[in-house]
Amino acid sequence: MIPAVMPTYARYDVAFDHGEGAYLWDTENRRYLDFGAGIAVAGLGHCHPHLVEAIREQAGKLMHTSNLYHIGGQTTLADRLVANTFADAVFFSNSGGEAVEMGIKMMRRYHWHHGNPERYRVITVQGAFHGRSLACIAAGKQEKHLTGFGPETDGFDQVAFDNLNELKSAIGPETAGILVEPVQGEGGIRPMSDEYMQGLRATADEFGLLLMFDEVQCGVGRTGKLYAHEWSGIAPDILASAKGLGGGFPIAAALANERVAEAMTAGSHGSTYGGNPLAMAAGNAVLDVVLKPGFMENVQARGDELKAGLEKLVAKYPTLLESARGRGLMVGLKCSAKILNGDLVAKAMAHGLLSVPAGDNVVRFVPPMVITSEQINEAVSILDTALSELSSDSTD
Repeated sequence: MIPAVMPTYARYDVAFDHGEGAYLWDTENRRYLDFGAGIAVAGLGHCHPHLVEAIREQAGKLMHTSNLYHIGGQTTLADRLVANTFADAVFFSNSGGEAVEMGIKMMRRYHWHHGNPERYRVITVQGAFHGRSLACIAAGKQEKHLTGFGPETDGFDQVAFDNLNELKSAIGPETAGILVEPVQGEGGIRPMSDEYMQGLRATADEFGLLLMFDEVQCGVGRTGKLYAHEWSGIAPDILASAKGLGGGFPIAAALANERVAEAMTAGSHGSTYGGNPLAMAAGNAVLDVVLKPGFMENVQARGDELKAGLEKLVAKYPTLLESARGRGLMVGLKCSAKILNGDLVAKAMAHGLLSVPAGDNVVRFVPPMVITSEQINEAVSILDTALSELSSDSTD
């Protein structure tokens, strides 16, 4: 008999009861150091007191009202995002996939608005993950996500990762824009070079395209900048944000500059729950913390420590590990062909460390951004133990 919860996940045999900071406790009261953070969601750690209090206070006043009316928290959060990013306007929704869908719609709407409705195609890059909707899986073009959901939604062309010449050759009269993740998460923690990012901006300008960044996973301070594209010194036309923006509460945002946003007139898009008062309270509380002086610098410093610790493990276990890569507190360990990333994730979990598998045989580490040096050392020590055991297993 099928379980009541649809079996779309291959779940680990554990359930968590409560959390605090960088730690989770399961229903058997065993403690885990959480370097997955709900896949880069719990950026402030679990049950951050400021976030908890903001949600509690708002829940006692008003949780939901329709977008037919003004919602004060939306204006506050939108103003803060506009003040701290490239954007001139924001649309709020509930998940990263929704924000990406909104961005794709804005690309098409922009060209329609300017008399070019034939321009609807979007160029993406190999290894991409943009969500689970029909359009998003077509954008990602990963067979494991497309299987069984045909026919594939039209409108997307994919080129090699970090290859500007191939991207330029894919541009045609129907091309509307370019969609990339500045740091691929599901694809295996693959940061795009600053030179490539700058080339994307120049190419978009040259061919009259819109440039969109999917920063659902790498945004909201994760790399040591509010948004990861800032490292390359350029700005997109559209950006999708989610995950860390709510610190654990469902929220997403599609950010756009004025020339794109002006095409989105009344009735062109909507969301029943998007921008509800409770979500806005969460988003504003997260920004209260993330925008504090010194927060980003701390993320950068802790990220450097984490990467350095992982690089020492690469040197110690050269037959099991190939490299450590990433930016800020979004770091991956690429495993060699001798082990599967899932084996290392499971072995580390058995010793009390949570991490997340990613593509390219990579183990992903996206801990809370309030992580301490001591907790990083604890994580590296657990990984050392796990790798030692895997090394012994491989030689038996």
